[in-house]
Amino acid sequence: MRLFWLTLLTLCAFAANSLLNRAALAGGGADPLAFAAIRVAAGAATLLALVQVRGKRLPALRPVPVLALAAYMLGFSLSYLELAAGTGALILFGGVQITMFAGALLSGEKVPPRRSLGAALAFAGLVWLMLPSAGAVPSFRAAALMLAAALGWGIYSLAGRRVADPLASTAANFLWCLPLAALPLIWPGATLPNAQGWLLALVSGAVTSGLGYALWYALVLQLGAGRAAVAQMAVPVIALLGGVALLAEVPGLPALAASAIVMAGVALATLPRR
Repeated sequence: MRLFWLTLLTLCAFAANSLLNRAALAGGGADPLAFAAIRVAAGAATLLALVQVRGKRLPALRPVPVLALAAYMLGFSLSYLELAAGTGALILFGGVQITMFAGALLSGEKVPPRRSLGAALAFAGLVWLMLPSAGAVPSFRAAALMLAAALGWGIYSLAGRRVADPLASTAANFLWCLPLAALPLIWPGATLPNAQGWLLALVSGAVTSGLGYALWYALVLQLGAGRAAVAQMAVPVIALLGGVALLAEVPGLPALAASAIVMAGVALATLPRR
């Protein structure tokens, strides 16, 4: 029972990243680039502290995961200028699964037909979700930015499959990502958040990202890869419900139907055969 509640807490933390980002941007409390920079900085500080407590050392710089993490952070924040929290989480989650599926194909991994069908179904659901008739995506730009974030997180996940110490590697990646995330702030016209924006960004970085990732790495060892993949399917659902309850972002029936197709495809691709 303890494992269940800790897993649910972590999944809520992941979904909260969408809610916090959307709340900060929709309320005008933060610029998306400033939010991303503060989130990365707070996450890096938290993860570095955890690594120090464990007495570990940071690994050497690996450019691919650092660039992928920067793409995720910036695309994620910029897309929430327009996307609802639940819609953004769904595009992100479906896009990550498709990216990892493509990565498996490119690496020569044998992909069972069931997983291929699931990826195709999730892709079809995403296409429908982004059509004007679904009424969920206000612009192609917003969807493209979240898909870029999904591509970044998918590549980041693929790059981290064989690291010796996931927590130390994530801390190092956050640290090296910080200059990239903070670079846009030196452009003319860059603005800093108000007090509420600072608070939401710090919570997103230190708590729901930093501590959330640290707890997730500990839980994955107990859950196993299969159950962990299935558990993550709850993140878009939690974000969607949170968007309705906390942000009054109620999706229409076409958007809900498209969302159900995406989730069905992800379930088909990740659930065990039994």
